[in-house]
Amino acid sequence: MSTINFAAREINFKIVYYGPGMSGKTTNLKWVFQQVPENRKGEMVSLATEDERTLFFDFLPVDLGEVKGFKTRFHLYTVPGQVFYNASRKLILRGVDGIVFVADSAPNRLRANAESMRNLRENLAEYGIRPEDVPLVLQANKRDLPDALPVEMIHAVIDPEHRYPIFEAVASNGTGVFDTLKAVSRQVLAKVVAAN
Repeated sequence: MSTINFAAREINFKIVYYGPGMSGKTTNLKWVFQQVPENRKGEMVSLATEDERTLFFDFLPVDLGEVKGFKTRFHLYTVPGQVFYNASRKLILRGVDGIVFVADSAPNRLRANAESMRNLRENLAEYGIRPEDVPLVLQANKRDLPDALPVEMIHAVIDPEHRYPIFEAVASNGTGVFDTLKAVSRQVLAKVVAAN
């Protein structure tokens, strides 16, 4: 849920990158962080566990404009990919305004993508949130793999109703990273404007 800082005239939004382990969630955030000018972003914080890292940083986007005279500040988070960190995943989802689901295009990761999407739905349900009520975009990452699955197959498995847009990406070189982020950010802003 967005928060308003009246003193700074900012609306703060929380975007969570969700998906299976090693799908490229952290790579997405690192790419965004490297590209955003120093004066437009906060610090990157990494909360490391034994096997996984969770990253967080915030930034003030330049080209997404204002909402009723307030600047928009987006806080980007990743969740741990491993299912045994589900308590952390659930906690990071609290107050979410938008979600980027990062799917791995490798054939041997199709089941992990499906299980992670199921886990996302379950965790949202525990907060009383239906996935269709949260701005959500899908990213088929690692499109540069020689045996990458067709995007249509990934989309059919993780979103059989085709409710959410899907973007192709190679997060390691930045391809599709900002397209995905802009899409979810625009959905978040449109939801806020529609609610007022």
